[in-house]
Amino acid sequence: MDRQGSQQETGRAQRIVMKFGGTSMAGTERIRRVANIVRAQAAAGGGSAVAVVVSAMAGETDRLVNFCREANALYDPAEYDVVVASGEQVTSGLLALTLQSLGLKARSWLGWQLPVRTAAHHSKARIEAIDAPSLVEALEAGEIAVIPGFQGVSDDGRVTTMGRGGSDTSAVAIAAAVGADRCDIYTDVDGVYTTDPRIVAKARKLKAVTYEEMLELASVGAKVLQTRSVGLAMKAGVRVQVLSSFVGEDAVAADKLPGTMIVSDAEMDELVEKGLMERQLVTGIAHDKNEAKIILTRVPDKPGAVAHIFEPLADAGINVDMIIQNVGRDKGETDVTFTVPQADLARAQALLEDKRELIGFNRIITDSQIAKISVVGVGMKSHAGVAGTMFRALSDRGINVQAISTSEIKISVMIDEDETELAVRVLHTAYGLDAED
Repeated sequence: MDRQGSQQETGRAQRIVMKFGGTSMAGTERIRRVANIVRAQAAAGGGSAVAVVVSAMAGETDRLVNFCREANALYDPAEYDVVVASGEQVTSGLLALTLQSLGLKARSWLGWQLPVRTAAHHSKARIEAIDAPSLVEALEAGEIAVIPGFQGVSDDGRVTTMGRGGSDTSAVAIAAAVGADRCDIYTDVDGVYTTDPRIVAKARKLKAVTYEEMLELASVGAKVLQTRSVGLAMKAGVRVQVLSSFVGEDAVAADKLPGTMIVSDAEMDELVEKGLMERQLVTGIAHDKNEAKIILTRVPDKPGAVAHIFEPLADAGINVDMIIQNVGRDKGETDVTFTVPQADLARAQALLEDKRELIGFNRIITDSQIAKISVVGVGMKSHAGVAGTMFRALSDRGINVQAISTSEIKISVMIDEDETELAVRVLHTAYGLDAED
């Protein structure tokens, strides 16, 4: 049974969670535009129950973070969260006020008022539960709920924040908690494309993408959605739609806007059967320039040596991606190459230097001028030759592959950073993703 049929049988209004990012909330004029979009959605289909999740104004969180650093370089994470959470509190109140000025019933709900319960890991909190009965009651009474994203409350009553991109996760979690029919993520782009349209003019907007594909795309550099939010949507079965918030004052409901739906494999199969979508071998090409390469030379080629490298990094919360262990040398030694986020390079290097005697390596060689290029698509599960096409296309243009990592639906390669745009264009064409003129 589809969701609309289910709504008609239960008699309840369609429930929609809408999320607006920092660029959408940057100033009173843009907030008024957002309010008009919310008003249009609330009126859709004879009346929708709407909750809105908002980010801080663009640049505001960075400003607040700098205040914390200026006040105390060794700041208390709990007090840091109190400061940086205030950005979303401001925009939630302003949007509620603007909606009221349009004659709508609206109020703000702060993270501690719902509450959004999180683990007490300040600045990196994860949502554990949301107490939704009061929120559902307000939605059913026709009130628009405006909720600051990115924040919650720990068991000891302290404000917590969820890290960069946390508002996407807040929106999906709230959609799951209230049983929303859809979670609409409004951004400065109008959907998910086959690649970055700023690099490839012929990139095509996708009507739908599976959770699994979006999770891979988000994890390898696509900036449209935050990885944790996609994982939560997949786990909770929340249908997510990506849309542009930069529409005119005569905004229409999201149901009439051509965004991109993030759906389950089963729903994707239904769309294909109805002729609304075509199954592609490759869904998209992503790139990420925020990686750095580390090479440890002459590591002892014996059991446990690699564990001594990666355990300290894991304990420090540094994510390791691509790993290559070269063929062993005659003296029982090998070189180990891997990548870490560029922001963690200095910390990773210091940790490894500290463990030099335990690991037994000779030198550390680093390179931050690299990029990761990834080909993603569920079609890889059932079709051979995807990797061959990738390597041949790159080889034909003289692009050297330094490292490779794979999953069931993804192939990623490491290349020189200055060849990023060329590689993206070459692969986009090689897999037939270019839009027709």
